[in-house]
Amino acid sequence: MSEAITILRARVRRLAKLIRADGTIVDYDKPRIFDLIEIAVADIDALDRLLRRLERRRDCCVVRGAIADPMHVKAVRRLLHPDRNTGDKPTLREVPRRWLALDFDLSSRPDWLDPADLFSCARFAIETLPKAFRHARFIVQATGGHGLKPGIRIRLWCWLSRPTIGAELKYWLRRVPVDPSIFGAAHIIYTASPQIQAGAFDPLTSRFAVVAGGEAVIVPSAHRLEPPKPVRLPRDEAAEPDSVDRLVRFVETAAPGNRNAALYWATRRAAEQNCANDHTATLLEDAAVRAGLSAAEAAATIKSGLRHE
Repeated sequence: MSEAITILRARVRRLAKLIRADGTIVDYDKPRIFDLIEIAVADIDALDRLLRRLERRRDCCVVRGAIADPMHVKAVRRLLHPDRNTGDKPTLREVPRRWLALDFDLSSRPDWLDPADLFSCARFAIETLPKAFRHARFIVQATGGHGLKPGIRIRLWCWLSRPTIGAELKYWLRRVPVDPSIFGAAHIIYTASPQIQAGAFDPLTSRFAVVAGGEAVIVPSAHRLEPPKPVRLPRDEAAEPDSVDRLVRFVETAAPGNRNAALYWATRRAAEQNCANDHTATLLEDAAVRAGLSAAEAAATIKSGLRHE
């Protein structure tokens, strides 16, 4: 099957932010019904051309998923699974994609970095990605709040060396400051530029830029991007509440390959038992370091566990 992108069209609804003259930013409409269209995109050049057309279409957005039933694409809901209450069937299905969108919402931006300089903002964001991304070509798109809200709020589009599913992307980029929900098959990816009312301030003269580089990001093998299996305590230990000491021992004795999963599990367990305070986090981090994780890696896993992402 050739590479494609699924477009959702909402009739008479606004799928773009609205910037009013008083500076207020009005969020997107929340339509329930869409028309589905699938467009072939052979490479990043074709993706670039399509995104620039969609920039002007404030009734359209895209998703990673593919159309589940080509005969059922008009006035349908955005469903990945059957709705047991209504009987509505899925309209989307998960498929691996070679195109990738990355949503950055960095809360801080260096004073020297002009938000109107999308190229430099993109280079700053790219440095937070794994090394495989560092020399790739990117399409840079400013989101509706970029330049109006603090920080860096951009979307980077790139091409991958092989089709990749959402679960692989979530695991690969789990420690990167991007929104992981965008990897979901039915999650809306907004592509239109905001609607600017007369008299409103628009800080950007252009909302697109390109970072030159290689045509595709080299993706690790599927085996390397397979999340570790969930770690479970033995039945006799899991049946009773875990003390912090037991959780610490569990983390520091975790086997190689399961250390992150063990630390995440212990963090979640502590949170569920309302003992996930700063002292507990420090004890778990120290245990993870003794088990072989770096301090930065342990801290990131604990943070993810507390957020339950």
